[in-house]
Amino acid sequence: MTSLVPIVWAAVVAAGPGPGAECRAAGFYSAPEFYAIELISTKNVPGSGLAGGVAEIMFAPSPFGVSLTENGDYLQDIVVKVNNLRAPRQGSYVVWVTTPSLDRSARIGVLGEDVLRGQVSWNKFLVVISLEEDEATRQERWGGPIALRGMSRSGAMHTSAGHGPFEIENCTGYGFSG
Repeated sequence: MTSLVPIVWAAVVAAGPGPGAECRAAGFYSAPEFYAIELISTKNVPGSGLAGGVAEIMFAPSPFGVSLTENGDYLQDIVVKVNNLRAPRQGSYVVWVTTPSLDRSARIGVLGEDVLRGQVSWNKFLVVISLEEDEATRQERWGGPIALRGMSRSGAMHTSAGHGPFEIENCTGYGFSG
């Protein structure tokens, strides 16, 4: 195995509550708070303004307690649930995973009613759902507009250079609302 390509489990929920505390109360997601990535609409794609969701992170099953890649990185399973995202008139919603610096990304699959299964091996990552003209099977990175995005909780672990007196950008621009 020369490289591990991150993959996501994805399931679309046609309707339901928005992300946040209401989701937990309604049973929309079951992962502990720090193992859930809130997916936030960019409102840049028609039919996505009221959309929201969550990506739940769980350690991949292992007989040894924690799964690791051959490089020693944690192996995590993810379940992505989206609500209030209208089907596009043309094209497909494609799920991607990328590092916070956007230097590496991987296509996960087309968001639909089927479940996409897989894993991610990055500690800090973003989940991106974009609208692509086709299923983007040959692309290494999204090319269409981003409908939803979210940042892993570990992505919050960074310097304070973007906060307080040095505030240039805040975390919500990267998909973290906490």
